Amino acid sequence: MIKELFHGAAWRTEAIIDRLRGQRDPRRIIEPYIGYAEPDALVVRGRVLASLRRNSAAPRQSKWLNFRQMLSLFLTDEVADVRVEAMGVAGVTDEEGYFTLRLPRGDVSGWQEVAVSLSDQRVEANCPVLVPRSDAKFGVISDIDDTMLHTGAYALWRNLWNSLTGNALTRRVFPDAVHFISALAEAGRNPVYYVSSSPWNLHHFLTLVFERADLLRGPMFLRDLGLSPSQFVTGTHGDHKGGAIDTLMQANPDLKFVLVGDTGQHDAFVYRDAVLRHPERVIAVVLREPGPGADNASCAAMAEIRRAGVRVFHATDFDAIAPKITE
Repeated sequence: MIKELFHGAAWRTEAIIDRLRGQRDPRRIIEPYIGYAEPDALVVRGRVLASLRRNSAAPRQSKWLNFRQMLSLFLTDEVADVRVEAMGVAGVTDEEGYFTLRLPRGDVSGWQEVAVSLSDQRVEANCPVLVPRSDAKFGVISDIDDTMLHTGAYALWRNLWNSLTGNALTRRVFPDAVHFISALAEAGRNPVYYVSSSPWNLHHFLTLVFERADLLRGPMFLRDLGLSPSQFVTGTHGDHKGGAIDTLMQANPDLKFVLVGDTGQHDAFVYRDAVLRHPERVIAVVLREPGPGADNASCAAMAEIRRAGVRVFHATDFDAIAPKITE
């Protein structure tokens, strides 16, 4: 009872502070996120803020400065209840400033740029949307931390240290991950999506890290770490990742998928459950083995995936795996 009362008070307090802080500032800025496509719609996503923090990193700047810059990304002034429009379709931002617009898809494929504006101000931004090509053979859903990006997520203290004291120039994408995703994408033929428990505040930061490493761009499904009416942190790691997989399966009913992750953050269990929920929709599961490698429980989950008729590949790197999937 005390926990519920404390949570309710905290949520209401945060909502009041966010509303006052954001609504009093007359500035409005649209932060675009990478959208995706459904069979009949372009799903355009973004967030309306009073200001954006964009830090310029230097290769040798101190970890203390890195920490301050990373912390600033979480000090957002989000703006709720703002009308957002694109292609004649309107929506309203939620209490955290997020918006989602579903626009007519039309006969398009590949990367699209959608102009989004605020109806009450002269504020506009282009939101990119990825529409799978008609000749796509499969889609790829990949984790980010310790799968694409070296993080140390399997150890909480190492994850926090690497995440908060690095910058866009020092964070390291695994070279084999770049080659692997490029091979699976087949020059843009097959769409690639990224799922992570990292917060949406890091969307632009991760985009910069990916660009610097030449890692293929794709829609990201990140996580809102703010309070919700029902819980302190919105959703668990497994619920978030599983929900994103379900969303992408539904958005691409004619595509099968390759699921890519690692054994350090329970991906084997999340992907096992996805395989069982979506029979015959997963053609392969690929898991990187960081740190100590797969434990007995992860090995058991991989065995269950194999018994469901899905190929499983696990190794310390992805160099030799792509040909086995695309052949």
